[in-house]
Amino acid sequence: MAPPNPASPPLSIRKHDDSSDKYFDLSTGKFSVKGFPLLSEVPSNVTFAPFFSSIWKPPDAPLALLQRVQALSHKGGFLGFHKEAPSDRLINSLGKFTGREFLSIFRFKTWWSTMWVGNSGSDLQMETQWVLLNVPEIRSYVIIIPVIDGSLRSALHPGTDGHVMICAESGSTKVTASSFDAIAYVHVSENPYRIMNEAYSALRVHLNTFKLLEEKAAPSLIDKFGWCTWDAFYLTVEPAGVWHGVNDFVEGGVSPRFLFIDDGWQSINFDGENPNEDAKNLVLGGTQMTARLHRLDECEKFREYKGGSMLGPHPPSFDPKKPKMLISKAIELEHAEKDRDKAIQSGVTDLSAFESKIQKSKQELDVMFCGDEKSVSTGSSGSCSCKADSYGMRAFTRDLRTKFKGLDDIYVWHALCGAWGGVRPGATHLNSKIIPCKLSGGLDGTMNDLAVVKIIEGGIGLVQPDQAGDFYDSRHSYLASVGITGVKVDGMHTLEYVSEEYGGRVELAKSYYKGLSDSLAGNLKGSGLISSMQQCNDFFFLGTKQMSMGGVGDDFWLQGVHMIHCAYDSMWMGQIIQPDWDMFQSDHLCAKFHAGSRAICGGPVYVSDSVGGHDFELLKKLVYPDGTIPRCQHFALPTRDCLFRNPLFDKKTTLKIWNFNKVFIYFVLKD
Repeated sequence: MAPPNPASPPLSIRKHDDSSDKYFDLSTGKFSVKGFPLLSEVPSNVTFAPFFSSIWKPPDAPLALLQRVQALSHKGGFLGFHKEAPSDRLINSLGKFTGREFLSIFRFKTWWSTMWVGNSGSDLQMETQWVLLNVPEIRSYVIIIPVIDGSLRSALHPGTDGHVMICAESGSTKVTASSFDAIAYVHVSENPYRIMNEAYSALRVHLNTFKLLEEKAAPSLIDKFGWCTWDAFYLTVEPAGVWHGVNDFVEGGVSPRFLFIDDGWQSINFDGENPNEDAKNLVLGGTQMTARLHRLDECEKFREYKGGSMLGPHPPSFDPKKPKMLISKAIELEHAEKDRDKAIQSGVTDLSAFESKIQKSKQELDVMFCGDEKSVSTGSSGSCSCKADSYGMRAFTRDLRTKFKGLDDIYVWHALCGAWGGVRPGATHLNSKIIPCKLSGGLDGTMNDLAVVKIIEGGIGLVQPDQAGDFYDSRHSYLASVGITGVKVDGMHTLEYVSEEYGGRVELAKSYYKGLSDSLAGNLKGSGLISSMQQCNDFFFLGTKQMSMGGVGDDFWLQGVHMIHCAYDSMWMGQIIQPDWDMFQSDHLCAKFHAGSRAICGGPVYVSDSVGGHDFELLKKLVYPDGTIPRCQHFALPTRDCLFRNPLFDKKTTLKIWNFNKVFIYFVLKD
């Protein structure tokens, strides 16, 4: 963590008057850089102001950062626009461009973003987070970044005939505006990589609502190897499986230094079920996305773990085939339910055959679960006269560390709102309310997403914003007391669905991110959090004063697409958080592709192998025997010749990513 700034006189901010310093000009409907037009047909209601052209509240940035931003202030400025009638959602053209190649990042789902290229404003995608224009006339690049102005956030959209549209929205019909002086930031630089740092440094000073990565400490696991339980178990994760999974790695000569206990450890149930009991026999993620948190501690299968159960000479066995069988049967059930739903949509009235198949699969799944989860417990610890620390998550983490001496960190997963469906009203001391979900217009046409469908179906049990701090502190202080050192937080952008009655998406996000950040600082050593499903500018501009690490790709995909997401997203996200390239499976068909990219990604290396499903020969090329890794000094990025190309779709560009350590490293991906 950077030391606090010493007391010093206010930084003198001055406007550059020298015409030789004037990079941008907006006049007669043209927006130009060094005399060369970038945008034409700029509407008369669009304005441009140099970076330091107005009085602003001094930020809390380090003095060196302020001086750096001031020295480059003549290279940037803000676009705004003004309309007569206020609205909660305003769309305005910034002008048009054609015949100029660009690289951009856009949201293809609520929580995920990726790259896109083109040569016209009409080629942009909806929910574009930034666009980088190539300006060979001056051997430079110009970036346009939609930002937050007041209580409205913005994104770029495609327009007709080459126009670039900017959409400013609040997320609440009760929060409106008509005038923006700084709704998009524009910056010029001779270097396509340096421009990212320069531009986001300027925005850090201007907004003063987030911090750059250089100002924060990254989680301690950044230089280490770890294991995540998700692909090994999905929701069937339980103590014996976790134990045997860690032991597999140790015996294979690759010791995990951190462990992620993913989704499946929380106390959740469904509306209409007994409010005091956990939902039973859950396997796949989609089956529980309408469930809500009913307790703030671990679920029964972890709560009933008896301390010492796994430490004896003959610990309970674990059948690595069991999770695979459960997952296979659950997929069969899911397909049967989808077939029934399709039949209903097609007008079929006799559903007896479909229902019979569904019931058969459910019964078979119940039989497979029968007798499970009891091998390391003695029933209910709640009725036992033994000490509380002899049972549950505290006993389990203690036993893990007793057996596996190098296991430094144990993280658990949770959604931003608790469970996917939030917190069940009346189940905890917190005041939660089920809020219907509404997607913003900018998300129309994005990819279908099961998580979004399910969350909209069930709504979110939202803890009231004034209790967000209590919510996270209650959870994380408990987790810290039972040996958990960090959390992975998913679903960071669900708040934008439920902001109508809470001052809009910007104000609601501020409340939640402040509560989460305060808890991170107070309970999890300041850095024990990995953010996920957070790839939208709301999070980066509002949620990253404390949070310092997050995912830069979609969930683990087949070879090329995942690496494309990670490499291009790192260009901007890496200015603010440590890029996390996510887990992979060492025995997967595409494992070597993923291993190569993780070797130079600049972040931690972790896998989600099933118990017994490992390629130790491959892992030993990435990981030292003590569980540390030879991490690169930077974060991996696409090479310059890939910046304005589309390796995924153009069928001719080979993705190349680079990093450096004591030697320069690059990785080539080609099908």
